[in-house]
Amino acid sequence: MPIQALQVLEKKIERQIRLFELKRDVIERKIEKKIESQKRRIGQKFEDQKRKFKSHIRRFEERKGIRINDELQFFRTWIEKPLSVGSVTPSGKALARTMASFVNPNFKGPVIELGPGTGPVTEALVSQGIDPARLVLVEFDPTFCRLLSERYPTATVVQGDAYGLKRLLQSVLKEPAAAVVPGLPLFTKPLKMRLRLVSEAFTLMAPDAPFVQFTYATYSPIPRTTDRIKSQASERIWTNIPPARVWVYRKQ
Repeated sequence: MPIQALQVLEKKIERQIRLFELKRDVIERKIEKKIESQKRRIGQKFEDQKRKFKSHIRRFEERKGIRINDELQFFRTWIEKPLSVGSVTPSGKALARTMASFVNPNFKGPVIELGPGTGPVTEALVSQGIDPARLVLVEFDPTFCRLLSERYPTATVVQGDAYGLKRLLQSVLKEPAAAVVPGLPLFTKPLKMRLRLVSEAFTLMAPDAPFVQFTYATYSPIPRTTDRIKSQASERIWTNIPPARVWVYRKQ
C-alpha cells in the first residue's frame, strides 16, 4: 500500500478514535450525573424517613411518658459508623454502675466522659453522686450531643474527636479532672493511639485520678507492662451483653 494511502488511513483511524473518545466522555458524564442524581434522591428519601421515624418515636415517648429511643438511636449510629461506637447497644446498667463506682464523688474537679453516647454511664455517674455540672461530656456524634445537652443541661457537652483530647479540652478545663471515663472502642485503634489517649488524659487529670475503661476482650486494652501506668481490673460482668470487664489505670 502506498505511503499516501497509509497516511490517509491513519488520519481516518485517528478521527474515529477522537470521535469515540468524545462519545465515551459524553456517555460517562451522563452516567455520572444519573448516579449522583440517584444518590441524592436515595439520600433524601433516607433522611426523610429518619426524620419521620424520630418524630414518631418522640410523639410516642411524650404520650406514654417513657424513653425508648436510646437503643434505637445507638443501633442506628452503629450501623452508620461501626468503628466509632463501642457496641451495638448502650452499656448495660451493671457495667455502667461498675464504671461509675471507680469515680469518687468527693474527689474535686470535673469528671470527663469520652464517648458517652446516649448517656447510660453518665446516668450512673450522677447516681454515684457526681453533680451533672461537673461533667464534661466529649462526644463525636452531633445527634448524641444534642440528646446529652437536653438530658444534662448543666453539663459541658463538647463535640469532637476524643483522640485529640488535650487540644479539645485545654480551653474548657479550669482545674485538673477527678476522673476520665471513656466509652470508646479502644481495640479498633492502634496501640500507639491508645497509649497517646491515656497519656493526654493523664496530663489533664489530678494525681492518682482514675482512667476508667471497659472492654469486652479478655485482656487489657492498655498493656499492663506499660511504664508508669498501674492498672486494676474488675470482675467480669456476665450480666452485660456481651460480658465485659472494667480496667482502671492510674499514673505512677
